Amino acid sequence: MLMPDQRCRSSTAANPGSTPRARARARKKQPPAHHNLNHELPALAAEWLRALRGRRSQVAFSRRFGYRSNIAYRWEARRCFPSASTTLRMLAALGTDVTACLRTFYRSAPPWLAEVDVCSVAGVARLLDDLRGQTTVAELSRRTGYSRFALTRWLRGRADPTLPELLCVIEFTSRRVLDFVAAFTDPEQLPSARTGWRLLQGARQAAYDEPWSHAVLRALELTEYRQLPAHPPGWLANRLGISRELEQSCLAVLERSGQVQLSEGRYALTGALTVDTRADPERARQLRAGWAAVGVERLRAGAPGVLSYNLGTVSRADLQRLEQLQRAHYRKLVNVIAESSPGECVVLYAAQLLQLG
Repeated sequence: MLMPDQRCRSSTAANPGSTPRARARARKKQPPAHHNLNHELPALAAEWLRALRGRRSQVAFSRRFGYRSNIAYRWEARRCFPSASTTLRMLAALGTDVTACLRTFYRSAPPWLAEVDVCSVAGVARLLDDLRGQTTVAELSRRTGYSRFALTRWLRGRADPTLPELLCVIEFTSRRVLDFVAAFTDPEQLPSARTGWRLLQGARQAAYDEPWSHAVLRALELTEYRQLPAHPPGWLANRLGISRELEQSCLAVLERSGQVQLSEGRYALTGALTVDTRADPERARQLRAGWAAVGVERLRAGAPGVLSYNLGTVSRADLQRLEQLQRAHYRKLVNVIAESSPGECVVLYAAQLLQLG
């Protein structure tokens, strides 16, 4: 039998304090709802738990996991939530291969997945620590609104976040909370995730069908473009160094996928997405090769940028370390890009670490 949590915990951010100024500061630190979700992450957590219950009654589900009270009702009413490790153990007890789901989420599974019990407090800590990469606890606290004390305890396995707290940290470290949930359950079953998931899937398809559409999407975020009185055809093409025909094709793809709309004479984003294109490995390889070719083309043309390379001989163990360092560096870089303001440049970051022999 799965042992329940010793206590039922609500999901809250840092203590807002007692003075008006302290409360105002705390409100600024509160983690915002995911831009693709209709409600806050606690609503998504409650809906996920409801889907996990399936056709069982709330009472039967509660009894199934050793609770004497109707805890399922309280979870689904968002009065409190199970811990992250308890949720993962419930999934495992109901037949879900949690490790396989995490491999699906990662696409390229890190070695530690085979080293720890992913359904334990230590496993949750390893997941969160891996996802944060080189992001400091102070920076993570600023993004999520949770105290550095709480985050440090979660990252060291000394405490267990609730399910909404887990989802929040995953979103602010990987920008992929919907992909995480989708690795375990169908987002179409979750009202808070349904619209965002459809938009995300449309964005993935757009990236496959017309790779330059995402560069055009990023160019629409430029401060210079947003200050234009109206959309001038060819402006994006000149800025990105592509043809006008390709500009028009990309805008059409973005409109069809629901990522942009024409508003007051200019194109505006309907939501900022972080799109993981690795769901289709073959098309993902084509995308990587295509953007690597763009980098080579611009390099040969003398475009400004930074290029470094190093050829060496390493052990297989150190190759794994290099891969982990690259993943951590990439996640930190993605977070810097996501939070950078104002939008003045469109950049392409394409890094390679290849075993040649």
